[in-house]
Amino acid sequence: MEILAFGVQADERPLIERAFAGHHDVHCLDVFLTEDTAPIARGHGIVSTSVNCGLGEGVLRTLAAGGTRMIAQRSTGFNNVDLPVAERLGMTVARVSSYSPYSVAEFAWTLAMAVNRRVVRASTRTRDFDFRLDGLMGRDLHGRTVGVLGTGKIGEAFTRIAHGFGMRLLGWDVAENPACRDLGMAYVAKEELLAEADLVSLHVPLMPETQHLLDAAALKAMKDDAILVNSSRGGLVDTAALVAELREGRFTGVGLDVYEAEAGLFFLDKSLEAIADDTLARLVTFPNVLVTSHQAYYTEDAVGQIVGTTVRNVLDYLAGRRSENVLVPRS
Repeated sequence: MEILAFGVQADERPLIERAFAGHHDVHCLDVFLTEDTAPIARGHGIVSTSVNCGLGEGVLRTLAAGGTRMIAQRSTGFNNVDLPVAERLGMTVARVSSYSPYSVAEFAWTLAMAVNRRVVRASTRTRDFDFRLDGLMGRDLHGRTVGVLGTGKIGEAFTRIAHGFGMRLLGWDVAENPACRDLGMAYVAKEELLAEADLVSLHVPLMPETQHLLDAAALKAMKDDAILVNSSRGGLVDTAALVAELREGRFTGVGLDVYEAEAGLFFLDKSLEAIADDTLARLVTFPNVLVTSHQAYYTEDAVGQIVGTTVRNVLDYLAGRRSENVLVPRS
């Protein structure tokens, strides 16, 4: 069986091809799955997708009409898939329920340190042989307070690094993590965390309950000189409200690896095009904001685990087995 994989990055392609070698043929496409590209999948029983592929009702119906019976999502998140429609169409959907939490946690700290110590500005200056220190002053994080929203595997890994910095640890989650408790984390209400944290990092999944978890009111509750990092899902932050706060001169720094309207932008080269998204265009102009292109997960270790799990999901589907990665079971 030939499997069609959409949205495959150049670095990812050899990992996917090697992982499927000896099992099934896989054809990798760099284009994302959309209503326009869905007809390409005709005749492929299994389609693999990335998190920025759109699998709404129209796409799923096109895939089903073309013979696709299984979606193998190469990500933990699945908010891009209309699961009820997939179930009605008799399509199996599987995801990668976990991979290296260190990839995302370490990158979240990369963003935090970069905006705190003005690394991008400093690098840009020195390329022009401008070695002044004006405007580059940061702060010690030792002894300051970090607020971790979401203390699952990634949040725990982030917290362990914060503990190494010698920070006071505050956490918020629907369920407390004993490992974070053992590190000295105090679980508090979200409002208290936002009011006291010098650094706030988001590590919760995007669901209807967490959409705009940091809305206008939550952002206003944060310290004026706080650092905000989001390496989870763009929809957790009300970006328009964030821009409004930044225009008021608030926040020492903001590091964003995700953006709520990133589909159709991230993972693509838009350098020669006019960006119609006014919110994003404004966001990247702030000198204290660093935006990266959803790359926190992008390490050899994490991508290797993602691809390996995707192969197992496909083999399980073909063998009639079911695992914890299945979101919509085989009908």
